[in-house]
Amino acid sequence: MVIDDPAVKAEVEAAFRAYEAALTGNDVPVLEALFHDDPRTIRYGAGENLYGMEAIRAFRRARAPAGLMRALQDTVITTYGRDLATAMTLFTRDNAPGKVGRQSQTWVRFPEGWRVVAAHVSVIDAP
Repeated sequence: MVIDDPAVKAEVEAAFRAYEAALTGNDVPVLEALFHDDPRTIRYGAGENLYGMEAIRAFRRARAPAGLMRALQDTVITTYGRDLATAMTLFTRDNAPGKVGRQSQTWVRFPEGWRVVAAHVSVIDAP
C-alpha cells in the first residue's frame, strides 16, 4: 500500500479545502455533498452525536451561520492507498478565546468523489 501518494494527497487536500470554505461560509449544500449520504455516516460534534446523513443534514440546516470563521493549525492529511484518507486539524476561533478545537475526518473515495464517512469535533482548553 502506498501512503501519501502525491496525486491522491492533492485530491484530498482539495476536498478538505472545499469543506473548510463551505464550513466557514455556511454553504450547507456543499457541506451536505461532501459527507457520504448514508445512514452509517457519523459526525460527533462539540455538543451533538449525529448518526446518519439525515441527522447531519438536520444539524447543518438548523445551525446559526454566525461565528463560523476559524484559523486552522497543525493540519495533517494522510492517504492510505488510493481510496482512504484521514484529515486532522486544530482550530481556534476569535469568539472562543482560550479554547482549541480538534477536528478529525475519515475520507473515502466513492464514484462521485471524496466524501467524509466519519467526523469528530471537540473543544478543549488551550494548553
